[in-house]
Amino acid sequence: MSDFTESRRARPLSLIDRDARIDSRAAIAPMAKNDMQALVERITRMSKADSIHVIVDDGTTTNLRFADNRVSTAGHVQDTSIVVISSFGPKHAAVQVNDTSDEALRAAVASSERLAKLAPDDPEAMPELAPQSYKSSDAYFTSTAEASADARARAAMTALEPARAAGDLKAAGYLEVRANAHAIGNNLGLFGYYPYTTANYTLTVRTSDGTGSGWAGAEVNDWNRMDFAALGAHAIDKARMSRAPVAIEPGRYTVVMEPQAVGDLVQLIGYYAGAREADEGRSPFVKQGGKGGNKIGEKVVDSRVSIVSDPYDPELRAQPFDDDGLPLDRQVWIENGILKQLYYSRFWAKKQGKTATGAPSSFKMTGGTTSLDDMIKSTQRGVLVTRLWYLREVDPRTILYTGLTRDGTFLIENGKISHAIKNFRFNDSPLFMLNNVDALGTPTRIGGTEAGGAIVVPAVKAHDFTFTSLSDAV
Repeated sequence: MSDFTESRRARPLSLIDRDARIDSRAAIAPMAKNDMQALVERITRMSKADSIHVIVDDGTTTNLRFADNRVSTAGHVQDTSIVVISSFGPKHAAVQVNDTSDEALRAAVASSERLAKLAPDDPEAMPELAPQSYKSSDAYFTSTAEASADARARAAMTALEPARAAGDLKAAGYLEVRANAHAIGNNLGLFGYYPYTTANYTLTVRTSDGTGSGWAGAEVNDWNRMDFAALGAHAIDKARMSRAPVAIEPGRYTVVMEPQAVGDLVQLIGYYAGAREADEGRSPFVKQGGKGGNKIGEKVVDSRVSIVSDPYDPELRAQPFDDDGLPLDRQVWIENGILKQLYYSRFWAKKQGKTATGAPSSFKMTGGTTSLDDMIKSTQRGVLVTRLWYLREVDPRTILYTGLTRDGTFLIENGKISHAIKNFRFNDSPLFMLNNVDALGTPTRIGGTEAGGAIVVPAVKAHDFTFTSLSDAV
């Protein structure tokens, strides 16, 4: 791991050839902590406003995309984004630039000040925070930052070679590698610095007849922890198994949901865990009876379920502060099925006389020890779901969502997968599902969710999951 004492180094990027044999040196390291702090201080000294808040993102994103069993594109983006927020009392405005020259920064500061004076008063404006103390979440790995174009191509070939060899499979995927740093600061001396790396890989394998589709995905901070070959094998197996799906009637079924499907749905709980939403009566955590209050201390899901946020968890490694500069620490939202807390923004905490917590920057649901195979063996009749897609809100008061299954949906009969079935549209809530838990697997970090972020969840077996109609999409 790197301690970021060195400055950025320029490195050339070679082009990707037709056969994905690439020779390129590692990505450019993001701006060092001292350099980024000096940049923030340079900007704040230019300010004539009552207060100024600066947000800086700097780093490199590289990617490789393949389709139809061939590498199609490779990308390398290096950028610095600077957001300047100037405030005059309750008036504020933001301007964004990616030029670090004095001339460009002065223009951005002046523009934000001019716009702030024209802005209406913000009734929820909060003063800038004084300097805070932040721990390191150790989210930066040189193994990821230095993953070369050649390494990315070799990763893709773990799916492309077996798909080509099969003769009747087509693989498509996307691998994105980030080596970035995020910083915030203000004119009171607040400064926070968060360097991080991520590798996110998603893969779809389709059968040549167009009837079968398999998917796999993962996200890690440390490149060395990504098992590309295993992901490729998983997607290929799912594609082969899902050929020629048959239709079965929609209805309520026992489901065995792989971690990706669980994360797609259960992470939505984090969006609704705000105290303000509950206090204002537009949340699933409003106390029953219409007399105000919330459900803290009440059982809201199965007692085997606990949900936490923790930027310092080795499986999560998330940002340890929000963009106001508020420190984020381990927070327990649900413990043994009981709602333990809701999160407070600085404004709502002040209004309600509470302590500000900030919104969660990560999401982890604890699990059990039941394997996916054992979940299937214990199911007389049910549906195995690989992942969910195109989720849309139906009712925020219950977190009722609709969406589709995708890339491998199977009928389970007498403890075995009997055949592939056509995809379903569902209407259900993560709270409903987590009240109907039959078994939990080992928590796994997933990748490729619609929302993104660090998410660790187990596979889940649950009863009475509601499928409302069929979908012809594979």
